[in-house]
Amino acid sequence: MEQGMLLVTGLAMILTLMFLVIVVRMHAFIALILVSLITAVLSGVNTADIVSVMLSGFGGTLAAVALLVGLGGMIGKLLDASGGAEVLAKRLVDLFGEQRAPLALGVASLLFGFPIFFDAGLIVMMPILLTVARKLGISTLSLVLPAAGAFAVMHAFVPPHPGPVAAADLLGVNMGLLLLVGVLVAIPTWYLGGYLYGLYAGTTFKLPIPTWFTTQSMANTNTTTPSFSRVLVILLTPFLLISLDTVANTLLTSGVLTPNDALSAIRVLGKTPVALLITLLLTLWLLRVQFTRTQLESLCNDALGPLCAVILITGAGGMFGGVLRASGIGNALAELLADTGLPIIVAAFVLSSCIRVAQGSATVALTTTAALLAPVVSAQTGLSAMDLCCIVIAIAGGATVLSHVNDSGFWLVSRLLEMDEKTTLKTWTVMETLLGSIAFMLAALLSWLF
Repeated sequence: MEQGMLLVTGLAMILTLMFLVIVVRMHAFIALILVSLITAVLSGVNTADIVSVMLSGFGGTLAAVALLVGLGGMIGKLLDASGGAEVLAKRLVDLFGEQRAPLALGVASLLFGFPIFFDAGLIVMMPILLTVARKLGISTLSLVLPAAGAFAVMHAFVPPHPGPVAAADLLGVNMGLLLLVGVLVAIPTWYLGGYLYGLYAGTTFKLPIPTWFTTQSMANTNTTTPSFSRVLVILLTPFLLISLDTVANTLLTSGVLTPNDALSAIRVLGKTPVALLITLLLTLWLLRVQFTRTQLESLCNDALGPLCAVILITGAGGMFGGVLRASGIGNALAELLADTGLPIIVAAFVLSSCIRVAQGSATVALTTTAALLAPVVSAQTGLSAMDLCCIVIAIAGGATVLSHVNDSGFWLVSRLLEMDEKTTLKTWTVMETLLGSIAFMLAALLSWLF
């Protein structure tokens, strides 16, 4: 099939996917599989190879995503059930002072946002945020937006969250370096677009304490909670372990160190799945005084249920990407972008933004854009490891902007704070757009500098 028809087919299939998800309200997992099959047929993939191509893309993505998401989800569930989030928040409020409560709770959310997903993290932190807002007599937005922004940037830019993990796998990005770059971008992005904007929105929109919070308690029911030092150890362990691998790799490539068995063993400990497994085992050991073995097993089991949909949808996104590559649509897009001369990092942000606005899910936008750009990236020469990380951040930035009524996060924030849709668009949507745009600019700057 000629290039023009391949591009038309690819565009038609993306629009079909969006139509099925947005208008028909078909589950994203089913829609991605169906569109993958139709794309393979229409684009001329050999009939005998269609199923194997689909399964190859699905399985390859799952191999990279499932372990990280599952282990990270278990760590987050254990910290949630133990009261670790509340311990972290209270200590930071005491450290920073009540007048800097938005900063303290935002920092707590950044730390807690590493192992736990956006929705779960915000729900866990919400009672603490509202309690402090009521105590200080300030608008709930002054506390909730900085915290929600913290969870949003961690979810979009930092492994082991499924979006950046899947995008990194599709583009062949070093996971350890992406973790460091993601954190490096996430912190200033949150400070400018989440914390400072949250303070502004809090003074502009005076939101009272929601009625549901005044009539029921969502506080953790544990009679004992972990110490602040234990929570901090759990959160810092994966960063330290993964950093070992990244630093060792840097020293090896620069010639400072020579390969040996001891160094190889250290690097294994720093591989993301191993680092998260060690962290999970450490978490189970540190929290053993609060739970019985049966309770710990139950909590780990409970953590996996909600993650199944995320993992399967991400895998189906990888399936769609595999079909796009096998059909030649990705290569056709690569040639088109090469002809336009549009920098790949800009194309990544623009394409991801379009998909995000159309269908709502940041994870789907991340995975789909990475799949579309994989042939473009592989065809580019001279891209460094830092450039690849910055491309992933640019994709994540586009997948963050312009959250609106087709995004579950929009409705979660709206309903928890009892905001009408107009106010949510003026606050939450603006913050998400700032976060995505700032992250893209920082990624472009890093790519240019390094």
